[in-house]
Amino acid sequence: MTLALPLAAGAAGPVLLAGEDDWAPYSAAESASSPQEVPPKGFSVTLIRAALATQGLTPQFVTVPFARCMRMAKAAQVAGCFNATITDDNRDDYLWHQPPMFEEELSIFGRAGEAGPELRLSDLRGKRVAITNGYTYPTEFMRDPRIQRFTATSDTNLLRMLLTGRVDYILLNRTPGWMRIDASPEFRGKVVRRGIVSADAFWIAFAKTHPDGPALAQAFGRGLAQMRRDGSYARLLDDFRRQVGYR
Repeated sequence: MTLALPLAAGAAGPVLLAGEDDWAPYSAAESASSPQEVPPKGFSVTLIRAALATQGLTPQFVTVPFARCMRMAKAAQVAGCFNATITDDNRDDYLWHQPPMFEEELSIFGRAGEAGPELRLSDLRGKRVAITNGYTYPTEFMRDPRIQRFTATSDTNLLRMLLTGRVDYILLNRTPGWMRIDASPEFRGKVVRRGIVSADAFWIAFAKTHPDGPALAQAFGRGLAQMRRDGSYARLLDDFRRQVGYR
């Protein structure tokens, strides 16, 4: 079954949502060689399916790099893209549902052995800090002229930049960051969390100009709200945190 219910009269073909391919455990490609047509896997996918099911809807997914995912939603090639944070730069480009899907800490990671107090955003001023190209970061961080920002094409490359000394710190969301570090002997034991920039909520960025974008954003928000009221959201989140060893 495709998401072809009468969200908007005259909508052509199935309505698709795009999920990013490299942000486990929330949304990731099945494997490095899996095609776009294979749905992503992760907590976000499970949650989206469950929330839309409460509204009698079943989505289809494509799996793409995050920057392309957001471009596809902005151009209405898909009905929405996940997982996005809201910033001053993208706030008016998409439709945002309420409530958000979940929250994740944006953490500051540094090299092991460089001990010190818990760092905050202000401590990054004058430092070289690397981020992943195309990801959404807090406006306060992106617009601070005192922070030297560098970009990498993936979170894995961020970690390599850190360990080779090209930057002082990198920014990774806490759970995805730890999973990536712990999964590889290249990084395990060599990178530590040094502090926090922010605790951010994540959304599906729905396409303003897609025929089903407005109605789908409302339907998804209703489904999430219903899951929060009936306890199914809390159960899903608890199961997810147990599975991944949430820190």
